[in-house]
Amino acid sequence: MCNGAIPHHKYGIAPFIISHYSDSMIQRTVEKRLRELLAYYPVVVLTGPRQSGKTTLLKCMFPDRKYFNLENPSTLDLVSTDPTSFMQRHGTNVIVDEAQRLPELFSYIQASVDDRRRNGRIILSGSQNVLLSDAISQTLAGRAAYCELLPLTQTELKSVGQQFAEPRPARSKSERPGFAGSKPAGQTADRSDATDLFGNIFMGSYPGQRSERIPPEIFFDQYIATYVERDVRAIRNVSDLATFRSFMRLLAGRIGQLLDYTSLANDAGVSPNTVKNWLSVLEASYLLKILRPLHNNFGKRYIKSPKVYFLDTGLACRLLGIQHAKEIETHYLRGSLFENFVVAELHKEISSRNIDTEMFFYRDAKQNEVDLVLRSGLSESVVEIKSASGFSASMLKGLHFWDKLLATRQAGDAPCRASDLPRRTGDTSQQASGVPQLATRKFVVYAGKATTVGGAQLLPWTDLGVLLG
Repeated sequence: MCNGAIPHHKYGIAPFIISHYSDSMIQRTVEKRLRELLAYYPVVVLTGPRQSGKTTLLKCMFPDRKYFNLENPSTLDLVSTDPTSFMQRHGTNVIVDEAQRLPELFSYIQASVDDRRRNGRIILSGSQNVLLSDAISQTLAGRAAYCELLPLTQTELKSVGQQFAEPRPARSKSERPGFAGSKPAGQTADRSDATDLFGNIFMGSYPGQRSERIPPEIFFDQYIATYVERDVRAIRNVSDLATFRSFMRLLAGRIGQLLDYTSLANDAGVSPNTVKNWLSVLEASYLLKILRPLHNNFGKRYIKSPKVYFLDTGLACRLLGIQHAKEIETHYLRGSLFENFVVAELHKEISSRNIDTEMFFYRDAKQNEVDLVLRSGLSESVVEIKSASGFSASMLKGLHFWDKLLATRQAGDAPCRASDLPRRTGDTSQQASGVPQLATRKFVVYAGKATTVGGAQLLPWTDLGVLLG
């Protein structure tokens, strides 16, 4: 059985994998969802950022399917020259990678599927969600289902017993297997502390980088160059790539902050509309997570600006110029990077597990704030995120504020529609008015140990799955 997306090291060493996993690869959570969709739709589209493991996963899960990568010029020429013949010969049990390179192919896929509908026929994959979505919505609506593959989650990393591997230096001849001084196959990296928070933030979670232990400065410099020079040009006609790179660095300095388009535009030397366009590009490319506020119809007293986070903290660290994990401990953005890490991990878990959970933050004009509000059905989790390893009463400030909102609702002094406010289970006034009850849990995610204080669960960053349980 195929177990996912991280292959062995090219020299036979699996530095990321402890010995009893030496014959397998990390199993990706999204596999179950992908197989499920193939049972119900003729076309399934796997999207995600570059280097998230899409190609490796598909080849491993479906080794008997024909595979065509449209980034290969000869393959692209073969398919584009005669799409009809291509679909007649290869239109069943096929994987078409980087499918956004040939949008006109989707019309031929539509015709083939309509002529002979059979579920699971075609898998399309690509790293440019905007281009894929536009093309598919026009031609394959009702025929295709979507699935996302994002960088590795901590759950996936922990499944093989190791979360962090120190970047390795370039190999010399004497360090390769079979030479004196080499480490035995299966031995982990020099530093493999599973609780190394700052190591995980610094390294990021791209499969290839983690498995090969590529130093972040090498991996992310190449990643940024590839992304900017290829994907940005394809999605938007960005003429000044140097300014766009500078814009990405400015965003890294604003993680966890309210987006001020005018301020960001002034600092970047572009217009506010350009800022909004570039943000949409980064979000569509799975590099950013735009976290929107919980405001509904709260009115002018409530903040409506979103916050910005990077989907991978390793990329954010590189854009900030951080050279080593230890620097994060004293960095002025330590708290923001930790908050980014938690938000990104939860977003990846929700996506990979296909959980019906929405993420928000809450803030009003008086700067009362809750870092995260997770809503799923009739349950709600309010979460404060703190990078400290020890508890202090100030960690509960946002949760106490949320309690006051609940009390305001019960007293009937709500400054907004009753249905938009948080609702506490057991509020008889809700039952009388017919307002659905919403069960609320309170958490503080931090770098310490699990405990309970003042009705709130203090949750270690390694146990984020509890928030989605």
